[in-house]
Amino acid sequence: MCTISLCMIVRDEEDVLGRCLESVAGLVDEIIIVDTGSKDRTKEIAAKYTEKIYDFPWVDDFAAARNKSFEQANCDYCMWLDADDVLMERDRQEFARLKAGLQPDVNAVMMRYNTGFDERGHVTFSYYRERIIKNHAGMVWKGAVHEVIETRGRVIYSECAVTHWKLHPSDPERNLRIFEGLLSKGESLDPRQQFYYGRELYYHRRYRDAVAVFEDFLEGGQGWLENKIDACRYCAYCWYGLEQEKKALEALLHSFAYDLPRAEVCCDVAQHFFDRMAWAQAAYWYLRALECERKDDRGGFVLPDAYGYTPCIQLCVCYSKLGRRAEAEEYNERAAKFKPDSAAVAHNRAYFASCTE
Repeated sequence: MCTISLCMIVRDEEDVLGRCLESVAGLVDEIIIVDTGSKDRTKEIAAKYTEKIYDFPWVDDFAAARNKSFEQANCDYCMWLDADDVLMERDRQEFARLKAGLQPDVNAVMMRYNTGFDERGHVTFSYYRERIIKNHAGMVWKGAVHEVIETRGRVIYSECAVTHWKLHPSDPERNLRIFEGLLSKGESLDPRQQFYYGRELYYHRRYRDAVAVFEDFLEGGQGWLENKIDACRYCAYCWYGLEQEKKALEALLHSFAYDLPRAEVCCDVAQHFFDRMAWAQAAYWYLRALECERKDDRGGFVLPDAYGYTPCIQLCVCYSKLGRRAEAEEYNERAAKFKPDSAAVAHNRAYFASCTE
């Protein structure tokens, strides 16, 4: 059986690090902790699980810190986690099976990363990340922020998921500060970094700046396909923020120039018409969303609800507004198959029942 080094970079993580390390106890063969300047009990907690704790001065470069952690690894493979990540029990079992069957010709394992959840714990945002990397195979982290490993050779996909379970927000200014620090030094951003810089500008409501960055990214033509599609979506959100609705819709439709429609985009277009009470047009685009094939292995950000629950629950409203009650009830029940405990489904059932009394 292969061996796996867990390689982590941490700083002031006393409230979550023990939970993370406990969740992988017995599954990994070595734990490497690189501390970038903790002032709390982080290293004390880490010492309960490993002696391999290293200090590394923080230089506003996540790739540098992660590469430092990988350099200390002695096992066949390196695995990374953030301190607020955990393996849930079902995923611990899946991980054990994955490790037992991992063949030596595999260079990288892509695992699901569940990062968004609704009030009942259902996953609402998920994507694949390179999670387990063959050691000493020439693959390194790149990017000062939103770092990535460019995998090579045989790559496999696993249904095993890492759950990102935050207890407190990160520094909201950190990523933007790093990007703008790089630019102030005269450094240029590669297409991936350019995309994420645009996203940070959007999060900070600097909508015009964000649109300019996203448009430069798209015009450059060198970005990853999934990032191009997402850039169109973010452009739309920026235009909505600037109250330029026509440009927002045009940005969403522009995404179709790059590939077949994604359900996420179809739902965005549908929402555009839904918000304007154009029920027939909204219904059309929600139906298109239901026709989209979900392909998580494309690597893009996935909103699971866009491929079932959201279009169905919204079609219930659209058809009700159009006076097509039978279809409205049908789609409400279809929504229930995706989320049996949905409060919206229950509300709609009560509404339809009241209409017959």
